[in-house]
Amino acid sequence: MPNEISAFSTVTSSRILYTPSSFARFSLLHLQEAGSLQAVQPHNSRREKLQSYLCFVVCQGSGRLFYENTEYCLSAGDVVFIDCRKGYSHVTEDDLWSLRWCHFYGISMPDIYAKYRERGGKAVFHPDDAGAIEGILSGLYDLASSSDYVRDMRINEKLNELLTILMEQSWHQEVAAASKKRMELNEIKRYLDENYGRKVSLEDLANKFFVSKCYLSRIFKDSYGFTVNKYILFKRITEAKRLLRFSAKNVDEIADSVGMNDANYFSRMFRKVEGMSPSEYRKRW
Repeated sequence: MPNEISAFSTVTSSRILYTPSSFARFSLLHLQEAGSLQAVQPHNSRREKLQSYLCFVVCQGSGRLFYENTEYCLSAGDVVFIDCRKGYSHVTEDDLWSLRWCHFYGISMPDIYAKYRERGGKAVFHPDDAGAIEGILSGLYDLASSSDYVRDMRINEKLNELLTILMEQSWHQEVAAASKKRMELNEIKRYLDENYGRKVSLEDLANKFFVSKCYLSRIFKDSYGFTVNKYILFKRITEAKRLLRFSAKNVDEIADSVGMNDANYFSRMFRKVEGMSPSEYRKRW
């Protein structure tokens, strides 16, 4: 659909409504609407029960967002990322704002957004570089109005880029602010990267780095998304995959090389992670 330029009594906006292909609707992240607006007088916008996710950047001015029983004060450089299946409203008052936004969806989005919130992502945050997000939103608008014959794929790529930046700049704000904790974690992670092939217990780590086990478990998972034990397991499985593909070692030898001396246990864990036995993996690759 061609882009639509609107001039209502409260805002001047430029938007494009997008209808994705059936393939994109059921297989990709897909765009529903993208655009920008400039408020010309105070106004209020309210929505509810939309099967959509909304991201917008406040380019200039200020306003307020009401979402999940919380009022957020917004100003230039703030970014909003919300689940529109829940009701929300936003309003600009005397300091009239300009926004750039997109609505989008995909069958994986509820799980992605749940993970975003679980890991500390906020409905509203102030990133280091709002311009990068604004640039992606502008790029989505341009793609939606183009005649690119693979635009659904390019829109999917651009939306994934948007989600990556949202995750990167909003996750772990409290942890990122604590540089001392971050340095401790980097040292612990480096130690695990170098010693995953040996027996490493949570208690040994806690003693080595002079922290409590509870604190270490919580802060490691908050920062990396894995427990210490799962991180070690994934490192071991990754090395096992390399050895299965590029060495002549048998399964028993590989299990021993990655610190899992019981070959039966190694095979069970490998199947749990990869969905197949080590022998099947080697044969396929």
